Amino acid sequence: MSTRDTRPGSTGGEDTPGPLHGGPDEDYTPEQLAAMSREELDLLGARYDGVEILHVEPGPEPGSPLERRAVRQVGWTFALAGVFAFLFLVVYIGSGWFLPEWSWAEEGTTWSAMFTPLLGLFMGLSLTLVGVGLVLYTKKLLPHETAVQDKHDGSHFDRVTTGATLVGGLHNSGLPRRKLITRSLGFMGVGVGVMLIAPLGGLINNPSAGNTLGRTSWAEGIRLVRIDGSPVRPGDQQPGSLETVFPAVPGGNFQTDAATMLIRLRPQQVIEDQPREGQEDFGFGDYVAYSKICTHAGCPVSLYEQETSRLLCPCHQSMFDVTQGARPVFGPASRPLPQLPIAVDDEGFFVARSDYIEAVGPTYWNRERI
Repeated sequence: MSTRDTRPGSTGGEDTPGPLHGGPDEDYTPEQLAAMSREELDLLGARYDGVEILHVEPGPEPGSPLERRAVRQVGWTFALAGVFAFLFLVVYIGSGWFLPEWSWAEEGTTWSAMFTPLLGLFMGLSLTLVGVGLVLYTKKLLPHETAVQDKHDGSHFDRVTTGATLVGGLHNSGLPRRKLITRSLGFMGVGVGVMLIAPLGGLINNPSAGNTLGRTSWAEGIRLVRIDGSPVRPGDQQPGSLETVFPAVPGGNFQTDAATMLIRLRPQQVIEDQPREGQEDFGFGDYVAYSKICTHAGCPVSLYEQETSRLLCPCHQSMFDVTQGARPVFGPASRPLPQLPIAVDDEGFFVARSDYIEAVGPTYWNRERI
């Protein structure tokens, strides 16, 4: 061996071993590399990279019954993964369209109870079959080899030979000629991709669309009812008492943003009452109604001290003065509790005259736009 020897694996010197990797670009020009076939580049890159093949187990013979059976197994597995992905989309998108509308309720419909489990079942089956299909494809259709390779920094030589190796891997995988698998992979890829993206649609909805943050179920003529659904009329409460009421709509007693405190003022409180500007006629006689949702962090305001006319939020001790338009007088809350305009209908029961004229609950960044 001469010092000018440029065979793979040697840089010259009879007693000096050459590097097992590196593929110096000066040994092979880009033109020489471009003239080589993929197989030649694959072998050349392996030798320069010091790859030692320990064992090779070829895949099934092309066109053999064993290969056809394996292709059917893999293809149908991928196809089923796509079917379950599309079933997920049917349930997710079809609810409220051509399927019953899903809605949460303490005693919901059969569809409401099945909606979420079906989504989880179909997504789980789809992703499981994706994994099963990949394992079957690897086990039954790909050639298996055991090789040892040293790691090193890459060069142009390495990039070219590695590219040939990757193309060779695709060729050896048999995908280009196994049409059933490639088609089922495409079908599965579309279904699984859309299945994973579809739930993100709920994250890009405009929260201000329809003024969902600024409106509740209260509206003109909606009765004030207790949690058991019974309506309230003047005289049901003692002066100085408080009762939580809800809108008389389906599920109204479970709508946390609509919970309202109906308070009957004592005679002295009626004298001291100073409503907020523009809300002087929101009460009815000695009754006033305020949102139960604290304007600090959204906790329920549930304590009433009639001697001091103060409502207390137990979470962070914000206090609101009922005789001052429920303005905050202590604690971190910075806004008054919204007041619900009330009246009495023809049957003598309390009703709302409209929804709250301002957003209920804690302050948020675009509240003034609502």
